[in-house]
Parts: sequence; C-alpha cells; structure tokens
Amino acid sequence: MSKKFQLSRRTLLRGAGALMALPVLEQMVPTTARAATGSAPLRLAVFYTPNGIHMPKWTPTGTGAAWELTPTLAPLAAVKNDVLVLSGLANLPALPDGDGHHAAATAAFLSCKKAFKTEGTDFRAGISMDQVIANHLASQKATRFASLELGNDAGKGIGNCDSGYACPYANNIAWAGPTTPVAKETHPKSVFDRLFAGFDPNATQATVEKRRAYGKSIIDFVRDDATTLKTQLGASDLRKLDEYFTSVRDLEKQVEAIEVDGPSCNPGPVPADNEDPRVKTKAMMDLIVLAFQCDLTRVATFMLANARSLKVYGFLGLSGGHHTYSHHQKLQANYDALATIDRWEVEQYAYLLERMKGIQEGNGRTLLDNSMVYFSSEIADGNSHEHKNLPVLIGGSGGGALTPGRHVRYNAATPLANLYISLMQAMGVPGVTTFGDNGTGPLTGLKE
Repeated sequence: MSKKFQLSRRTLLRGAGALMALPVLEQMVPTTARAATGSAPLRLAVFYTPNGIHMPKWTPTGTGAAWELTPTLAPLAAVKNDVLVLSGLANLPALPDGDGHHAAATAAFLSCKKAFKTEGTDFRAGISMDQVIANHLASQKATRFASLELGNDAGKGIGNCDSGYACPYANNIAWAGPTTPVAKETHPKSVFDRLFAGFDPNATQATVEKRRAYGKSIIDFVRDDATTLKTQLGASDLRKLDEYFTSVRDLEKQVEAIEVDGPSCNPGPVPADNEDPRVKTKAMMDLIVLAFQCDLTRVATFMLANARSLKVYGFLGLSGGHHTYSHHQKLQANYDALATIDRWEVEQYAYLLERMKGIQEGNGRTLLDNSMVYFSSEIADGNSHEHKNLPVLIGGSGGGALTPGRHVRYNAATPLANLYISLMQAMGVPGVTTFGDNGTGPLTGLKE
C-alpha cells in the first residue's frame, strides 16, 4: 500500500443506482471541526425523555470520581467512566404562564427561551443550541446533513397540547428560529433511505423499492467499488470498513422488520399507541451511530416521546400512562412505576453510549470519546413540575473538552443555558458567550 494514498472525507462508494458514504477512516484527509487531539470530528447528540425523573433513585450521593451508581443509573455500569452526572442545573425560562409546564419546558429544553403561550400558529420560542451548532457546521459545509432530528412519536401538528400551549411546543426540541420548529422524522425506514438507500440523488424511489423487492442490500450495489478500495487500506481501516458494512446491513434488516411488523415506517396517520418503543428506539440509536460514523452529520437530536406523553409501557409490567404516573401524589406504587420507566430510559441511553464506545476512530479514541451525548428531561419531579435540579447526563469527552466519570454538583438554580454555552464552544461555535434568556457564560467544572 502506498503511503501517499489518501482519501477525501467526501469519498463515496458507487454502484448501479447507489451511493454510499464511508465511515471515518485513518487515511482520510483532515477537515474542519476536528477534535483537537485526534483525527475525527466532534459530534453532539441529544436524548430527550418526557415527564421528568423520580429524582430520589436518580441522584448519586458521592461527588467527583467517587460517585456510585444509583438504582436508576445502574444501566450505565459499562460506561460509568465515560459519563458526567450534573446536579443542580435549572432552566427557569421553561416556567409557563399559568399551567402548561410540559409543553413550555420542552420548547425551552434546548433554547432556554421562554415560549409565548398560544394555541394558534403564532408560536414563538428561541433557536435551540443544537441548531446554533448545525448552522456553524453548515457554514463550513462540514457534512451532507447539518443536523438529524429523530423521535418515536409524531403527535399533533396544530392545536392545544398542554393547557393552552400549541402542539409544536410539545412535539419539538429543535428550533431553527423563534417561529421555526425543526420537524423530527419518526419512521426509521425513512431515515435510513435519507441517509443511505436514497443517497444517490439520481436514484428514484422506484429504484430503491426494486432493490428491496429483490432482497438486495445497498452494500451489494457498491461491492465492486468497495473491493477496489480495500486493496489500498491498512489493517485498521479494513476492520473499520467491515464493521461498518455489518452495522449498515443489520440496520437494513431492522428497518425492514419494523415495516413488516407494524405501521411505524409506513406513510399515513400518527403512529398507533401500540408501537413497540423498544424496537423503534434501538433502530433510531443505530441510525445516529451510523450517521456519525460516516460523518453524514455531526448533530443529532432524539425525542423518546413527546411532552406530557401518556405512553403505556406494558412490556415493563405497567398498565398506566407515563404522565399519569409522573403525577405520583407521593404514592409508593407510582414511585415504583416511575423508577421502572426511568431505568428503562437510561438503558436506551446506555445502549447508544456503548455502541459509540465500540467504534474506534484512531489515535486510541472512540466515537464516544469524540462526542458529547446529552440526556435530560424537560422537568425534574413530575408531580411538582420542578424546573430546578434537572436530571442531566453527558456521555463522552468531547475530544478532551470534558472530563467524564464524575458527579458534579452545582449551586441551586445554576443556569442550564451555561452548560449549552460550553457545549457550543466545544463544538467550535465562535463568539458564543451568552445564550437564551439567562445564559451568562460557560459552565465551570466540566473539565478537571
């Protein structure tokens, strides 16, 4: 293999009616937004879960590196040293006018901007921090997609979704501007087609469907080009490419099974309440990992469910709706149900982190090392609608911007917006020193 051989980050595998992006390989020419101490770009993922968290079983007692896993955080055991637990942060701009805590706080979840109370189309919130980052990366033409917005539930598009707050507030966490929510994609098959099967702009949907009808993977169509490329790669890159192809094919099978087994990937009405969130969430997590792995985007958001979700988690042995349990009225049975749901949510987040940790990107770093994966809810306690002491996790080290493996406790009412300023700065956004209604500067304590 020639030492002079280099690949552009824009290199695509080509075949009849198919184009396929490559994962980040060691022989790719460096571009913008790289990790300072590595060869891979930085990424940001956001994992939103509704209705708050039962905080007594969430919050660690120890601080610094001495913290111990609580019952709710126990699923993080395999990635404990890759996670920051932050306590004490508050999002006071999320407070509603009167009632409507869930929708108002979800609108402010990533914007830290008070939402205008309306049931109509004159809604106003604020640009979300993920979109500030996406705009910066788009200005550099860093990736094919500036950002990726995903979720399990579509929800209503108009009308009142929470005590006089319009549905866009409850159904979206990504906002391109005060009046522009960024709609999320809730069909894994559509996301896959957008990222992979429909990557060739000249390939019609009929071509894609014909390929599926013959049981062909997109990998089958680019195999010749891939075979040629393999002759010019080193052992490490060959391993990465094989792992990537395996992941893509496994995901193809997932989304095909979802389409066959249920309505979640078919165009039509709002998905039925009996969709299995286990299957759908796993597919969405795998899509985020692959999109990051082949650098199709560096920003992704995911909503496990919409604000004020009444989803019933029957597979957890529960018969009531999530939002109903969240108004626990200090009943032990409701506490137990909430703790069961919370732990399952953390399991889904842990799955994402473990997948990312398993992908090597050079210089001894993993995809998770080169990422920041933010987990939180719009409120803390669901019964009191508490907007202080929010449940916050950040997985990964952001290429060295964070020191994970710790629990950091902040003073009460420390602005959540300050965390977002730090994340935006870590992602290379220039000149950001304030944000939202109350962000005053970067959050201290994220790095030792």
